[in-house]
Order: sequence, then C-alpha cells, then structure tokens
Amino acid sequence: MSTNKTLTFSRRAFMRTSSLAGGGMLIGFNLFQACKPKAAPPIDLAQLNYNDFNAFIQIADNGAVTIFSPNPEIGQGVKTSMPMIIAEELDVAWKDVYVKQGVLDTENYTRQVAGGSQSIRQGWDALRQTGATAKQMLVNAAAAKWGVDASELKVSEGVITNAAGETLGYGDVVREAALLEVPEDVALKEPKDYKIIGKDASNVDIDKIVTGKPLFGLDYKVDGMVYAAVVRPPAFGHKLISFDDTEARSMSGVVDIFKIGDKVRGLLEEDPSFSSKISSSDKVVVVANSTWQALKAKEAIKAEWEEDTTIESTEEHDKILTDLLDGDSFETPRSDGDIKKGFAQADDILERTYESPFLPHNCMEPMNFFANVTEEKVHLAGPIQTPAWKAGLVAKMLGREEGDIYLEMTRMGGGFGRRLYGDFVIEAAEISNHIKKPVKVVYSREDDMQTGVYRPAIKYRIKAGIKDGKITAYHLKEAAINDNMYGLIPNFFPAGAIENYQVDMAKYDSNITTGAWRAPYTNFLAFAEQSFFDELAELMEVDKIQLRLDLLDKVKPEEDERIQYSPERMKDVIKMAVEKSGWGSKPKNVHQGFVNYYCHNTHVAEVADVEIENGEPVVKKITCVVDCGIVVNPLGALNQIEGGVIDGVGHSMYGELEFKDGKPLANNFDRYRLIRMKEAPIVETYFIENEYSPTGLGEPTLPPAGGAVANAFKAATGNRLYKQPFTKTPELLKVQEKEIIG
Repeated sequence: MSTNKTLTFSRRAFMRTSSLAGGGMLIGFNLFQACKPKAAPPIDLAQLNYNDFNAFIQIADNGAVTIFSPNPEIGQGVKTSMPMIIAEELDVAWKDVYVKQGVLDTENYTRQVAGGSQSIRQGWDALRQTGATAKQMLVNAAAAKWGVDASELKVSEGVITNAAGETLGYGDVVREAALLEVPEDVALKEPKDYKIIGKDASNVDIDKIVTGKPLFGLDYKVDGMVYAAVVRPPAFGHKLISFDDTEARSMSGVVDIFKIGDKVRGLLEEDPSFSSKISSSDKVVVVANSTWQALKAKEAIKAEWEEDTTIESTEEHDKILTDLLDGDSFETPRSDGDIKKGFAQADDILERTYESPFLPHNCMEPMNFFANVTEEKVHLAGPIQTPAWKAGLVAKMLGREEGDIYLEMTRMGGGFGRRLYGDFVIEAAEISNHIKKPVKVVYSREDDMQTGVYRPAIKYRIKAGIKDGKITAYHLKEAAINDNMYGLIPNFFPAGAIENYQVDMAKYDSNITTGAWRAPYTNFLAFAEQSFFDELAELMEVDKIQLRLDLLDKVKPEEDERIQYSPERMKDVIKMAVEKSGWGSKPKNVHQGFVNYYCHNTHVAEVADVEIENGEPVVKKITCVVDCGIVVNPLGALNQIEGGVIDGVGHSMYGELEFKDGKPLANNFDRYRLIRMKEAPIVETYFIENEYSPTGLGEPTLPPAGGAVANAFKAATGNRLYKQPFTKTPELLKVQEKEIIG
C-alpha cells in the first residue's frame, strides 16, 4: 500500500510557470480570497485561567488547550508533530490547540534532544500515554459529576457526552480532574481511529515566521543586555600569546575587552570528557552595546598567536587517510566468517576507494546564545540541540548546582549537528559571569566557518570477492579524521547478507574539531557502498536491482540480533521505487540511478533521473520511497524528505572545505559552494503505509541522494565517480564520445 504525497503545484513549478508567462505572473491561487479581514483576533492566552494538568498540557476553564513541545525545534517540525501526538490521544480538535515551546526540564521530560532523527521515535509511546492519561482523568471527573461509570461516556474534540446526551467540555471538569489519582493503565487509540495523526498540519510557528515575530536566538532580548564578539585563534591549534586592544577600546559602544579561557582549560585538564568540541585556547572578548559595534571592535584587536607545528592541510590529510587504509592499525567492530579465505578462493575481486572532504554546517542563523549569570540563578536562552548537556557543562564550569540553571530553547535557524556542540553556550556563560551582566554572544559567518565543528574528511575502501557468480567476501575499511562511528555502520546493509564480512576503522587525531553533520557518516557511506554495488553488478553481469534483492533474501535478523534493518521493509521500498520511478522504461534521453539505504531506523529507496544538457548531466528528478512507519504529519514529513534529498544532492555535487596550515580556505558563501535553486531537482515522494511506530525522517533521505545521482551520472556519461564533491573531477561529468554517438 502507498500514498503519493507529491504536491501537484510545487513552488518550483510555480516559479518555472511564472518565468514562462510572457513577463507576467501566472498565479495558481486567488490571493484576495486568502485575506480574511473578518477573522477573529487570536485568543490572549495570558488572560486565560489555566490548570496545569501535567508538564505537557494546560487546559483553561473555557476549554482552550495548550500543549508544550519539550524538544528543541531545529526546523524538523517536532514543535508541531509532538503536540499532534498528545492532542490525538487527548481527543481535542487540533484547531483549538495552542502550542508553546517547553523549557529544559529534566524532571518531567526525557531526551530533550534534537539529534539522530529520534525525537518522534523516542517520544511516540510516552506522548501518546500522556494524552490518553489526561483524557481518562477528564472522563473520570465527568463520570463522578454525573454519577455514572466512566466506560459509558464518549469523547470527541474535547467534549464528553453521556448516554442521556448531556455534554461537558474539558474546561468544565478540568479542576476536578487535575485532583484525581493518575490511572496506571489507559487505552490508546487504534491507528484507524486517528483524526489528527496522519493529517496535514501547518507549522505552528508559520505565522510568526512569515511576519518576523521573535522566535529565534538572534531575536532574544532582555533589558540591559549587551553583546559580545569573540576573537578566536586564526587556525586550529594556535594559542594566544598577547593582544593589543588600544584601538578597539576607543571605538563607539565598546563596554569592555578581556580574555577568557582559564575556566574551560582548567576543566578540560581535569576532565577531558568535559567537551572535546570546546577550544582550550584563550580568546579575546569584546563586549559592546550592539552586535555591530562588538564585531567592528573585534576587527581592531591586534592579537599575536603561537603557531602549531602540526601540519593540518588538505593535501596532508589526503596522504594520512591513504596511509591509514594501507596500514593495519584498525579496530574491527564486526567480523563474520573469514574474509582472507573468502578472497583467496574468489574468482574475481573488485576493490575501490571513495573520498569525501570536510564540510561545514553553514546554518542560516549564525551561532549565538544568551546568558545572565547571577547569584540566584544562571539564565540561558538560545538555539541549542542538546540543552541538558550544555546546562550540565555550564554548571560544572561555574561551580553551580544544575538546579541553578534555567535554560530556554528558542527556535533554531538550522542545526544539522552543529548545535549539538555548545561552545557558544559555554562562551556566553563565561562572559556573563565575568561582566555580571546579561549578554548575548553572536558569531559572524566567518567565525563559524573558520573555527567551527565540521564533518570529518573520510576515505572508504571497499573490496568484494565473487565466487561462482555470488558475492562471498566483503571488506569495508574506513579512515577518518578524528571520529569513528563504531556502532553506526557495521550492522547496516549488507551486514548479514554475505558470509565473509568485515568492517575495519582507523582514525587520525587532528586539531581540527569535527563532529556530527546531518546523517553522520552515512551521509557519505551511502554513496560509496551503493556506487560499489552498481559496479559489482556490472562486473557480475547481473541486474542491479536483483542483486540487492538477492542479498536481502539472505538476511535473517531473527538469527542475528545485531542486524538493525528489516530486509522485508527494505525490499518493499525497493519494489515501490522501481514501480513509481518508471525504472527501465524512461525515454533514451533520461538516465537513471538507483539506491536503497537504511539509517536512523528508516528504510529508503531513491531513483535519480538525469538528462544531458550541453554535454553534461543534469539532475532533473528524484523519486523517493520511504518507510518511516506511521507518518504523524504528512506535510511536515514531505518538507523533511525533500529538504534531505536536495541537501544530499547539493553537498555531493558541490560541498567542500579545504584547509591549509590549519585554516579553512573558505570563510563565507563567496567561496563555499552550495546548491542553487535552479539546480534543485523535483522530488517525488511516496510512503509505504503500515502501522509500525514512527522512525526518523530528518536525516534518512540525505545519504541515498548522492549515490542515486552518481549511479545516474554513470548511466549518462559512462564515467564512474569515486570522490565528492562530484564537481571536483569535472572531466568525469563530461559525456564519453561513445555515449554521444549512442
């Protein structure tokens, strides 16, 4: 079963149609009908008399329901979808629900984290239980009021009805219900009875976003607040020797200039696990009355730095990673059978190496955070993916109790893993503690690109042995700068499908800070492995799709608990992708590339359609099939899927950050290439319908995109790609002569 959620008149189609309208505009909707001059003003929630039903739900005497969304909102839509789950089981009308962002509350909430595409998956059962429990207590209160058994009552959209047809709204019984004992066992709805889950819901913040209301960290302000800009080392590994702030101190609006770093360095020396992503170097802080004044004064600081003797350059990293792959200093998180024996007995062996560069996160909203350290409490506010972790680090740095930390989460203008690491939170707290004022730290784009946390450069070497037309040995070797995801990839496909299978990992410890970048590690590995499978199929002279299906037939998760994916669910997305993409039946000028992949608990298959324009391949369309279990908000899910695909296409095509002597060679968008609107393909999305619990969606569609494009480029040009970004080797994007003749 499937549901095609593709929009029939997309923004891209609108823009293209507009450009063809003879200089005019062809508008696909009536603008004036969208205006509602008689619309009732929004309810002033502050004036309502609320009862705190629990940490998630407030119900007012007039029946208005406010649901708190506990997790950070990073653009993945959880501020909409998590309250939808509660509202479904609470049985209220979604149109009558108001949503607020929750603050950090480790007593009442669990896993207040935006990372790993796990918010909905991890919260699914608890959120349903929360809504259902509150509903049962309201029903019990109504039953007591009427003197009847609770089982006789019915509920619909916040109205409780008895057998006689009498009704009570939630607001009529909320006070009594809040005093009742919390029931231990409550009934949860069957998916067939859902009224909210599975229906499109607009982003709850959309009105504020389009009208510019304060939502983001950069919007956050309090009376008496000052602004801080920080002079950081010009290259990784450098240390501050001295600085001259004479000119800066004379500039307008400057409040103070001083050095920080002692507190963080002391903690790192005492406990290296404090945070590996926070620099131990001293930094110079400029505090001013505005962001602009702070940034301008920062430029006037004359700092002297001690240079690191370690060479941290792209060329050196390239050699280091190759040497690691050629060496034998590996950790082996998974080894099945005997790969040496498998390769020794093979009729054919295919071995390929794949390369990826460092990537910055480049969130639209630069890093920023607010702090106000007082004797009574430490008030923090801003965009952070890991609020509890950062609150704990701040408490440790300042020698405070964690209960002293009050942390508000603002909406984030992008995160992609960068805001997992709260170097900017630590800076804000240390600065406020020094000046005894409320302060906001604001990074420039250059600050974040030059001294950020990056996706590590990685090389993969994959080797497969073929015996009697079957893959009998498979060896994956990873060499990475800094980080290895030991638990992430060894048990993904094709683990369990090949008798002799081994994954080895090695790393080089660099001064350059690296960390999670949207869909960590799989964001590149999917391209490498899926390109390799296509090349294997060509060597074996077998159908590319059938090769994958045959491998999946061999996987027995019931016999190997390490296997994290479902072969049956993977086969379902493969088969639907073949059907919906018109695989193998497109006109000769359309070249297709196929990929199937599993990550973040979700199964995905993608097909890229590529056409040749001016002798080069152009990505026109991606057909994407997703099995993410129950889809809570289809509209939000589409946004995540399409954004992930386009992000995957763009970074595999263009993304690259090179280093020389520990310094990035790009520090803004004038030198760092992102995908442009005209280059983004149409994304056609299909869901596998089932009743499995929801799985991740923010990341799983990004990794397969690069592989689908690479395989389609091979079909179009005859050239196989082994290095990202693909434009790094432009000669391989040219069509081979025989292909042109054909």
